Amino acid sequence: MSRWRTWGEIPAFMKNDFTLKYYRHLSRKRTSMVFKRIFDVIMSAVLLVLLSPVILVLAVWIKVDSRGPIFFRQERITQYGRKFRIFKFRTMVNDADKKGSLVTVGGDSRITRVGAVIRKYRLDEIPQLINVLCGDMSFVGTRPEVEKYVMAYTPAMMATLLMPAGITSEASIRYKDEDRLLEASDDVDYTYIHKVLPAPESRKIPKQIATKAPAPIPINIFFFMCKSSCLPAFFEGGFFRLFNNFCG
Repeated sequence: MSRWRTWGEIPAFMKNDFTLKYYRHLSRKRTSMVFKRIFDVIMSAVLLVLLSPVILVLAVWIKVDSRGPIFFRQERITQYGRKFRIFKFRTMVNDADKKGSLVTVGGDSRITRVGAVIRKYRLDEIPQLINVLCGDMSFVGTRPEVEKYVMAYTPAMMATLLMPAGITSEASIRYKDEDRLLEASDDVDYTYIHKVLPAPESRKIPKQIATKAPAPIPINIFFFMCKSSCLPAFFEGGFFRLFNNFCG
């Protein structure tokens, strides 16, 4: 995570009344964000070690299945509009981002056989733990978008750039099947920019996370991660809501 910046250091394209409101709120929660970063570092390091056998198996599987690198690397935008290169397992043919839309739709011909399985269980996101460890991302935060889509943000959405991008969020849970939603669109980019990005649920994370007291933050993040994993049915039930409300 980047160091805290004064309002004068915030990039000009981010500055507006909405961002200022969130900035003032977050400035009072800086201790909470320090705890959040400590949690990110510890958990990402531990998970990278624990999941190393899975990472190795997936890496070999991807390499055997199709030509191209193991990881998909692409420039994304995180806190304060800073650019970074995201780590994901490659689930599509090599240079897929140059052969079609920057978002994926259901039945996309660019998806490999192994990629279809990996995407189904969201295993392609495991390497993002590297980005979390490096400080480019957090476990919970708004989706790391490419610059093209960030430039289409509304003034209110710019406030999300006050926090690091995240692996999971309320939006990623609600739109985990967005490729199917976009499949029926005649203009995928237009639909993504004007319907998916502005969705009210997709832009609540900065305040949602920052308003938690310092101690419960790591616990909330852990259960938020579990809710977005391969066990959604359980964590979308009453237990998650009860626990989240208790910690909040």
